[in-house]
Amino acid sequence: MILVDDAVWPWRDLRWAHLVSDVSYDELHAFAAGLGIPRRAFQGDHYDVHTELRARAIAAGAVPIGTKELVTRLRAAGLRKRHRYGYDAGRGAV
Repeated sequence: MILVDDAVWPWRDLRWAHLVSDVSYDELHAFAAGLGIPRRAFQGDHYDVHTELRARAIAAGAVPIGTKELVTRLRAAGLRKRHRYGYDAGRGAV
């Protein structure tokens, strides 16, 4: 299933969300490609999507979900990557 959290992360005057799959990276890459997101935008276990792109993702079938639940589902699926700075949005410092 493709999931997207709330667009709450500010960057460059936009709000951003995380687009993930709790099934496989292949599913995520295919969905992102359908939205026109280039593969180079992949962030290890997610794609960042701004508010407008988040709305398009939901219209295309992504399920809106809270950030903590998103991280929980990624972990349960074995698809959560440790953040490069030692921070996991669902747990804080790791």
